[in-house]
Amino acid sequence: MSVKEVKTSIKGLEIGMFVSRLDRPWIETPYLMEGMLIDSEDDILNLSKLCSYVYVDVEQGLSPKTRYWAVGNEDEMSLSNEGAPETEEAVDNEYSKYRQCVYETSTELQEELKTAKIVYDDVSKKTEEIFNDLKKGKKLDVISLKNGIKAAVDSIIRNPSALMLLVQLKKSDNYSYSHALGVSVWCAQFGRHLGLKHSDIVALALGGMLLDTGKIELPESLTKNTAQFTDEDKESFKRHVALGVKVVTRSSSVERPILEMIATHHERADGSGYQLGIINDKIPLFGRIAGIVDSYDAMTTIKAYQEKALTPHEAISQLYNMRGKQFQPELVEQFIQTVGLYPTGSLVELNTGEVGVVTEINDMKRLYPTIVLLLDNNKQPYDDFHTVNLSQVSGMKVEKGLEPGAYGVKMDELFL
Repeated sequence: MSVKEVKTSIKGLEIGMFVSRLDRPWIETPYLMEGMLIDSEDDILNLSKLCSYVYVDVEQGLSPKTRYWAVGNEDEMSLSNEGAPETEEAVDNEYSKYRQCVYETSTELQEELKTAKIVYDDVSKKTEEIFNDLKKGKKLDVISLKNGIKAAVDSIIRNPSALMLLVQLKKSDNYSYSHALGVSVWCAQFGRHLGLKHSDIVALALGGMLLDTGKIELPESLTKNTAQFTDEDKESFKRHVALGVKVVTRSSSVERPILEMIATHHERADGSGYQLGIINDKIPLFGRIAGIVDSYDAMTTIKAYQEKALTPHEAISQLYNMRGKQFQPELVEQFIQTVGLYPTGSLVELNTGEVGVVTEINDMKRLYPTIVLLLDNNKQPYDDFHTVNLSQVSGMKVEKGLEPGAYGVKMDELFL
């Protein structure tokens, strides 16, 4: 395996290097483009005012000298010039622990949607069957579920937008099913972005699907309206974590990382989570990922006792404010890069007054996604919907994110 990115201190930057990532989200900086070629000493000076370290893409530019490499793994994000690996083989071994693959989109959205619809229907059906079977006391059919998850992961690896678009547009009124499916798909998409191995992405997606299986063991009074919880109810509700591990453990086919993921998805970096109260890197990586994804999808999914959910943009803002407290900041920032400022499936209003749904995130220009326009500037439906890549159109941009159903838009009816 070759190294695509190298983490380096600012002192290691030279003209001719391509900076692919910062130690903070691009949206916090003056740079509209995500990724920049160092053309001058001024570029280095400007970056030094913003960052302590950056990531350099060695395939698009020069590679930093090893003495400036910031060593440490993706999770610790420590910064040091001491003990940097001196050989490419040593670097490969260190790097491959966390980021083994670089995935490229290999199918067009419209092409992948055909396959994704079949996959979605299959996984959605399996999800509902699993919840119903567990309510009846039946054992979890992990093998059947895993086959469906593998097909979903394969689709996400080919094109991460297709299945996510369907999940967002087809969210049902049943919170349990919609949330389980949403978390599973977001976990897979996040794993793809992080460059995890295919088998790890499958495990991550499977764990995401099973996070809340313990709620089936709780009385409906604790699962139907959490907004009215007493302190005693809250403590009883927390039992769903241990119950979930118990339910899933009944199946001998579930790997340990998945059980750890279920057990720790409500732990928080600052120790404020439950049930173990562990902190920071004591929480397994899958548990840390699950905590972020679970929170995001819960924020953006309507519950029975709510009139509306947060918009994706509002949820991203909340997660950003939680970084360094409840969640590991580097992982939050990577998740924001995964979903974009306006995630796939978001309803948005443009500066032209038109309304559309985000269908694809542009990696280099996350503020300028690809949109399918649904309403004209008078908020009337277009006879024929057409696609606009905002990164290629001058003068058009997203003005704001909208809540689902804004202007009476029923995206599943209009778009699908």
